Amino acid sequence: MRDITLLSIFEHRITQKYVKRSGMAHAIAAAYHAFNLSKEFNVSPDLATKAAFLHDIGHYTWYRNGKWDYKLYKENDIHAIKGAERAHKLLVRLGEHPQKAKKIALAILLHTDSYLPDGNLYLDPLQKVVALADEMDEEPSGSHHYRQIEDEKARRMIVRLDQMIDNELSKNQNKFASL
Repeated sequence: MRDITLLSIFEHRITQKYVKRSGMAHAIAAAYHAFNLSKEFNVSPDLATKAAFLHDIGHYTWYRNGKWDYKLYKENDIHAIKGAERAHKLLVRLGEHPQKAKKIALAILLHTDSYLPDGNLYLDPLQKVVALADEMDEEPSGSHHYRQIEDEKARRMIVRLDQMIDNELSKNQNKFASL
């Protein structure tokens, strides 16, 4: 049983503000990739899709002289840190179980190493799924953040993904019960 749906997350004003800013089409595509990867990595499709959908909720737009500056972004970005905090607060506010909200927030925090000093980072399976889902939809120079999607199409895709998650969870009732 899920505490909250992707649709309830999608419809919240915080999501509409910040996920739209970072790219709704990219967020939805990453969530679909995460759903498919969740089977391969044996993780909850509910947690994987929520984390992938919200993974860029902490993005800040880096502009110089009125134009997006990818180099400035790469040098100064900490969107994963801000996103983990923002997503955790949103999920708890919506009624997500606090432990699930924490797992999702940690996956968001670790979906990129762009803000970390050089070194190896161990990722658990959920965190790997979110990082891979993001990478699967990336385009050069951050162009994936600027793909457009109509609001109604985005909503339909979220509803469809919620149905896919519910079907997968009902097939595997006991498998993800402890999450």
